[in-house]
Amino acid sequence: MPAPLRPTLPRAAAVLAAALTVLGCRDKGPAGIALVGATVIDGTGGPPLRNAVVVVRGTRIEAVASRDGFRMPKHTEQVDVSGRWIIPGLIDAHAHVARWALPRYIGWGVTAVRDLHNQLDTALALRRGAALNSFESPRIYAAGAMIDGVPTTYPDALPAPDAGAARKDVDRLAVAGVDYVKVYTRITPTLLRAIAEEAKSFNLRIAAHLGLTDALTAASIGVASIEHLSGVPEAAVDDPGPFYAAHQRGFFAGWTWFERSWAGLDSSRLARVAAGLARQHVVMVPTLVLHETFSRLDDSLIYRDPALAAVPDSEQARWNTPDMIRRANWTAADFDAFRKGRPIQDLFIRLFRAAGGIVVTGTDASNQMLVPGYSEHEELRLLVQAGLTTNAAIIAATRDAARLIGADSLGVVAPGRVADLLVLRADPLADITNTRAIDRVMLRGNLMKADSIRRSW
Repeated sequence: MPAPLRPTLPRAAAVLAAALTVLGCRDKGPAGIALVGATVIDGTGGPPLRNAVVVVRGTRIEAVASRDGFRMPKHTEQVDVSGRWIIPGLIDAHAHVARWALPRYIGWGVTAVRDLHNQLDTALALRRGAALNSFESPRIYAAGAMIDGVPTTYPDALPAPDAGAARKDVDRLAVAGVDYVKVYTRITPTLLRAIAEEAKSFNLRIAAHLGLTDALTAASIGVASIEHLSGVPEAAVDDPGPFYAAHQRGFFAGWTWFERSWAGLDSSRLARVAAGLARQHVVMVPTLVLHETFSRLDDSLIYRDPALAAVPDSEQARWNTPDMIRRANWTAADFDAFRKGRPIQDLFIRLFRAAGGIVVTGTDASNQMLVPGYSEHEELRLLVQAGLTTNAAIIAATRDAARLIGADSLGVVAPGRVADLLVLRADPLADITNTRAIDRVMLRGNLMKADSIRRSW
C-alpha cells in the first residue's frame, strides 16, 4: 500500500487555521442581542423597569436589568430602543388557526395560540411545521378535533354517542399527541365525566364550550377552562331546560337563546356562579370580542373596519357572513338583545375577578369578522372596558394565558424564559390600545420589524 500523502505546508496551515476558528467560535458562544433603553413591563404585574437592558442569546432571555451600571456581555449586538416599551408576546388562548392566518398573528404581536378545533391531521401538521420553523408562525398548542355529542355540530368533530365512545375519542386524541381536549355543546354531564376521567389518565386538560352542561357542573367535573362564558346563564337560572332544548335543536338556536338570556340574568345569582367557579379554579376565556362582534353584525360600520384588509378576499368569501346571519335566523330584535346583554357579561367578569377568578384572552379567530392577531387587541380593550386594569389585561394575555396552555416558559420577560416579546412605541399601561403600536416583534429570539411582516401579507 502506498504511503499516505502528507498535506503540503499551505494546506496544513489552512487546516490549522480552520480548526482554530472553530475552537474560537465555540469559546465565544452564540451571538446575543441586547435591547437597550426601553421600559420593561414583564407580565408579572410588578412595577415597570425603566431604562432597562434585555439580553437575548439564542432563543432565551439571558438577562433583564437596569441599564445603569450594567456590564454588557461580550459578543452582544446592542439595539437602541430608548423611548419604547417591552412586554411579553401576546397569547390568543382560543383560536382556530389556518395557514393564511399565521403571519397575521405575528404581525399583530401574538406569538402563541391555543388552537381549539381543527381537523385532527391539519391541526397537528400546523403545530409540527410551526415547531420546525417550516413557515412563519406563532407557537401553536393544539386540541386537534373537538369531541361532541351526536349528531356532531361539525362533521370533523369526534362523535361521542355514549361514555365508552367518549373515552375512545380521548384515547385517539392522546395517541395522536394533542395538547388538550376540547368538548363542545352537545356533551352532557355523563359524557363529560367519562371524558374527564380518561383525560386525567393522560394528564390532558379540558377546554369546554358548554351547551348541555351548566358551568358549575362542568367545573365540579374538572374542566380547566370555560370558553365564551358558556354554561354561565344555565347555572344562574332556576330551570335551564329551555337552554338545553335550544342547544338540542342546533348550534345557532342554542347560541341565540344563550346570548339573548344575558340581559335578564339576576346579578346576585351571577355572583353566586362566579364565586363557585372561582373556588373550583376554572379559568374563564370569555372571548368578549366574539360577543361584541356578533352583537354588531347589523351595523354596516363593522364591515368597513380597516383591519379586514388583512383578511384575503377568498377567506372573506368563505366567511359569507350574510349567509351565516340567514342560517342563524337572526333579526334586528336578536341583535338588540345581544347588545343589551353585553354589559351583563362585563358585570360577570367583574364578579368573577372579585371572587379571585382568572380570566385570559381568547378571540375565536379566524371565524367570521374576527381578524387573527388584531382581534387580540380588541379583546384587551374589551377586558379593560369590563373592569380589568391595563396591567391585569396584559397579564391575562401573557402570564396567565401561558399558565393555562401549560407553557410556563412563555408569558413573562425574565431570565431563562423564551425570547418572545414585543417592542411598543407607546405605553400600554397608560392606554391599553397602545398594545397595537407595535414597533418590533421578537419570536424565538428573532427580532423583526412589525411593518415588514405586515407588508408581506
